[in-house]
Amino acid sequence: IFSSVGMWHEAAIAMDSATRVEKQYMRERMIFPFNNWNYAHNKNYLSYIHSQLGMREAATSDARQVLSAPHDPKYNNPDQYGTHWQGMLALMRVLIQHERWKDILDGKTFAWRDIVRDKMWRAYSETLAYIGLGDADKAAKSYAAHANLAAEIKKPDNKWLERTHAIQSLELRGCLALEKGDVLTGLGLLAGAAQRELADREQQNDPPSYPRAIYNVLGRAYLTAKSPELAAAAFERTLTVVRNDGFALSGLVEAYAAAGQTEKARDAWARLQFVWSDADRGLAWLESARAVGLQAKPRDSSPGSQRNYKLTTLDHLGPNLWEPYEAPRLDAPDSKGKRVTLDEYRGRNVLLVFYLGEECPHCLEQLTEVTKRKDELWKLDTDVLAVSSDTPEKNTASLRIGQLPFRLLSDTKFENARRFKSYDDFEDLALHSTILIDRRGRVRWARNGGDPFTDFDFLFKEIKRLNEEAGPQPKPGTTAGSASKQ
Repeated sequence: IFSSVGMWHEAAIAMDSATRVEKQYMRERMIFPFNNWNYAHNKNYLSYIHSQLGMREAATSDARQVLSAPHDPKYNNPDQYGTHWQGMLALMRVLIQHERWKDILDGKTFAWRDIVRDKMWRAYSETLAYIGLGDADKAAKSYAAHANLAAEIKKPDNKWLERTHAIQSLELRGCLALEKGDVLTGLGLLAGAAQRELADREQQNDPPSYPRAIYNVLGRAYLTAKSPELAAAAFERTLTVVRNDGFALSGLVEAYAAAGQTEKARDAWARLQFVWSDADRGLAWLESARAVGLQAKPRDSSPGSQRNYKLTTLDHLGPNLWEPYEAPRLDAPDSKGKRVTLDEYRGRNVLLVFYLGEECPHCLEQLTEVTKRKDELWKLDTDVLAVSSDTPEKNTASLRIGQLPFRLLSDTKFENARRFKSYDDFEDLALHSTILIDRRGRVRWARNGGDPFTDFDFLFKEIKRLNEEAGPQPKPGTTAGSASKQ
């Protein structure tokens, strides 16, 4: 509600509060962002609101937090509209809205997939970036890649992308025409794109999937063409749907001033100063409006009073950042009766498997698969610990699991299982669990309940990802954990 009426400070307070409560909830229950779809949606929304407040760095951080969160093949497949894609949309929005063209072209910024949706958005984003950097040849080549997707997008599986592709195409063609000096054609194409985009935006309750209001692009084009009255009309059109949009207000200051309508320019400047009261230093649109040289006190034109977002304390609701959880205490004997804790594995990752004993055939299939890939795990600085309620004596005597090449731990009273959320107290049942603990002793990923997890290709990707984040580690000769077996 707050964002729909342009109360951006109150919107930020409400959405930031929601994401903090969600992070606290996840921390207390040791669950992950991929277990809570609403978290990624709300962080995407918060990124949008931060951008609307001129807080580019905060908006970028929101998007990157979503992208860096653990993945999951069931809940967060990058090919689907899950947590990963929410982060991609948020990052594209802030980089395009704030014209961070070099960041868009940096190959490390986006994890693009070889699917039609990603190809479309990549070609769109990169075409805008090349235009913004004045590289007409690369812009034309990138636009050709975007246009060539039209036939693929008409197929039934991709038809949901058709309207967005059409709007993108109009916008890109308009920007390319302006870059070539064909002003009338460019303005006409942008006007068509702006009309369609705004109509879609009016229907959306969620953060807009389209990265910027094209009427603002049209307004800037009119300013460049020395048509300030038309520019003002375009910016005002944005404000009918995106209330108190700072990008439109900054354009209005320049447009009305150029048209000789000083009082309207002054009013826009007063409104802009309130909306962007805490904007990042040096924000280009704010500085351009300031350069007009008008004097006005900040004025809130929204329908209700607002608190200042930056001055509102929210820490009591929960953390600002989602971070991996400190692993609970692991304390269990191995099959030789030796006490095992996670402390002896510091500096290496641990794949902790809770299984239901040797009588569980699905568990044995999982452990057999782990055995087959033990060398791969070793190369990824990862040790395996398998925990069940079987006694050390039973583990030693077992012909089925006694010779497995990793330590088997006994948790006869399910104390460790309970600490690691691998026990259902309501049903009084042990659960299958696969838990990834990083070199610093933090839980980075977990699957509790259901069938034993066997998608090790996915899990290896996650281990590689967390290793890359942690950076290179010194290779010890041996460690107490890695050198011992059972």
